[in-house]
Amino acid sequence: MCVDCGCGQPTSVLNPQQTTSIPLFRNLHQQNQDLAAHNREHFRSSRTLVLNLMSSPGAGKTALLEATLPVLQESCRCAVLEGDLETELDAQRIRALGIPVVQITTGSACHLDAQLIHRALDEIELAKTDILFIENVGNLVCPASFDLGQHLNVVLLSVTEGDDKPAKYPVMFRTADLLVISKLDLLPHVGDFRIERAEDFFRDLASQAPILSLSARNGIGLDEWLAWLNAERARFLADTHIPAENGGRR
Repeated sequence: MCVDCGCGQPTSVLNPQQTTSIPLFRNLHQQNQDLAAHNREHFRSSRTLVLNLMSSPGAGKTALLEATLPVLQESCRCAVLEGDLETELDAQRIRALGIPVVQITTGSACHLDAQLIHRALDEIELAKTDILFIENVGNLVCPASFDLGQHLNVVLLSVTEGDDKPAKYPVMFRTADLLVISKLDLLPHVGDFRIERAEDFFRDLASQAPILSLSARNGIGLDEWLAWLNAERARFLADTHIPAENGGRR
């Protein structure tokens, strides 16, 4: 695991006579939380709803954005922050849609953090952005532990991964404000994935978050996904006392 998030740090039992100090990871984590709160204030003041998309690699985050943005852009202004270890391949796919996008390359870090988001915001016009999507690095572990300042977490689980992932990676799935079961078009070709079993594992985490099943390729379930986005946008505007007129445009 990466050294940035501290998940590779060894644990030890200290002798009572030894001097103890606050672990470096705890300090770094608090710094991240403080900066995330700072980011969230930027988003609040600009009336920008921010969603953090998380999943394992290849679950279909970019494909979902490609299917979502052309439709959503008709009623509200969108932008994307793309997180990957290397390359601008995903950013190029979003840029081809005419959507403002910033690629964040982390090098060896297996997650985005609040500082990386804060730096990237210099390249996004938040005042002209109604919904900002953050596509996190593909990973079912570390991203769940780092607040970016987002308002909502969307976790994708593709039918090609296995329906037991919520049980195996509970920290990630507990953070979900919405669980999206993706690549539904491949379900007939995946013999051992049962949607009901994945849902049961998710509910075993005591999560009441909604669950949507969809396919970005053939459009099944996209209407429900778009309806959820519009409802959350309206809720966000109501919470910040901004009327949701003209589909959220100001």
